[in-house]
Amino acid sequence: MNRSKALAAFSALSHEARLDLIRLLVPQGPEGLPAGEIARRLGLSSSRLSFHLSAMEGAGLLTSRRVARNVFYAVDAAGIGGAIGWLLSDCCMAHPEVVACCRHGREEAEAETPVL
Repeated sequence: MNRSKALAAFSALSHEARLDLIRLLVPQGPEGLPAGEIARRLGLSSSRLSFHLSAMEGAGLLTSRRVARNVFYAVDAAGIGGAIGWLLSDCCMAHPEVVACCRHGREEAEAETPVL
C-alpha cells in the first residue's frame, strides 16, 4: 500500500459510525450484510449509511455486490490489512515495541469486544 492509499483509508476510518460499520462487518466475513440490515443494526438512515459506505468503499476498505434487489457490503480484508501493515512497517518501521504492543492490544480486544 502506498502513502496516498493509506491516508485515504485512515481518513475514511475517522468517524464513529464507520468504525462501528467495520466492527459489524468483520465477523460477517466475505458474505457481508445487505445495506438495509446494516442500517437497522447501526440505527442509521439509509442516506447516512450510503454516505459512509461510499466513503469506505472508495478508500478500499469495503466491497459491494448486488444480489437481486439488495446490495451486500463486506470488509475488504486486503484493504484493511494493507493499511495496518503500512502503518506498522512504514510509519513505525516495524519497531519491536510497537509490534509487541499491537499484538497485546489485539489479544485484549479479542477478549473484550462484543459483537454488534
